[in-house]
Amino acid sequence: MSTQQPYDQHPYQEVLVSPMYLAGSNGTGDAGFAPVARWPHHYLDEGPCQLLVTSPDQRIRIGWFGDDFELWKITAAEDAVSAPRWTATFNHVTPAEIVAGLTTALAHDYAEVDAADGNGRFLASPSLYWADAVRPLTDAGWTRGAAERGTVELIAPDGQAGVLIDNRLSDWDDETVTLWAGPPGWGTRAEAVFTARTPSHLIAATAAAMTDSAPVMRERHQLDRKVEHLVTLTPVGPAAPQISRAPTPLDVRRTAVAQAVHRAARAPQTAADLRVMAARSRTATSAQNRASTSAHTLGARPPASPSAPRHSR
Repeated sequence: MSTQQPYDQHPYQEVLVSPMYLAGSNGTGDAGFAPVARWPHHYLDEGPCQLLVTSPDQRIRIGWFGDDFELWKITAAEDAVSAPRWTATFNHVTPAEIVAGLTTALAHDYAEVDAADGNGRFLASPSLYWADAVRPLTDAGWTRGAAERGTVELIAPDGQAGVLIDNRLSDWDDETVTLWAGPPGWGTRAEAVFTARTPSHLIAATAAAMTDSAPVMRERHQLDRKVEHLVTLTPVGPAAPQISRAPTPLDVRRTAVAQAVHRAARAPQTAADLRVMAARSRTATSAQNRASTSAHTLGARPPASPSAPRHSR
């Protein structure tokens, strides 16, 4: 549930969104590209693909289509000029943090490539068992849902995400696994789609990202209105509620200084201060005594004292 006012009032307020798979895209691919930040970047001026990041040998390609429905297209091939062995696409609603699950696994696979055989795990054949590709989901408590014959569907505990696996006979480039999150709709349903020969461990890495309980940061206007009531929002920055915590050593020092200043304003702290205070006290007492004696003299007119002689008229 939302913990703040509607985003019409604070459209650019930063919030932490949970669950992450309902956070949508923040309009950048930073999180998805972070695991391959050291790979060659190719900025394209023409065509729908705006940025292409490739492995050094160009067998793995990660394309960013900033103005398209399919925002990401990721492929792997046996060599730089071969047709892709498999393809994964992520639409414009998919959080880049989910894409990062796949790119992280690809970066790891490429780093482990054996120079002798030149292949790499990112080109491995998928497992014969569909469960291997979605084991992180079943481990997280996702359960079987109703599905057509020859397909398997798993649904998240909150009912707002799932995966559909098509086990029917298909060609190598058919789409066989679809991860989804959010209500149906152009601006609300995130989808990640994998073709038939995608290695199972890469699908599992993407699925594992969907089970990550850590919230992600978004601006409120980046959340679709139809999704806002399905997520928990925690404000970031000055508007966030203060959380009670144990004082740090710096807090203790600041408190001690503040108390010392307060005491200095109320009471003397040095020997000189004490002498001045004593002198002021004696002066004030003497003045009070003189005032009291004068008032008593005017009222009762006692005989004059030797210290204060009176003169007759």
